[in-house]
Amino acid sequence: MGKYIELTSENFATAKEGVALVDFWAPWCGPCRMLSPVIDELANEFEGKAKICKVNTDEQGDLAAEYGVRSIPTLIFFKNGEVVGQLVGAQSKQAIADKINSLL
Repeated sequence: MGKYIELTSENFATAKEGVALVDFWAPWCGPCRMLSPVIDELANEFEGKAKICKVNTDEQGDLAAEYGVRSIPTLIFFKNGEVVGQLVGAQSKQAIADKINSLL
């Protein structure tokens, strides 16, 4: 069963290999909590194909600042270390899956 990867500044390089979705979120954020089960489902569906990751902006403010995250949830898509897309706000599972599939 796939599980998302919890990223910190120490292991963020993990997201820069291959295709990755990084969800910048916080525990107090209502839309982030709504998106959480979708992220879990995507982690299962894309296991072995793409990395599904989360960054808690309360704990990793430096990463949020580095990637210009001003509102959450923010989903940033990486391919081979490059930022190739970004979605801000709660998104449908289909919209996120379509973006990941377009990068594979």
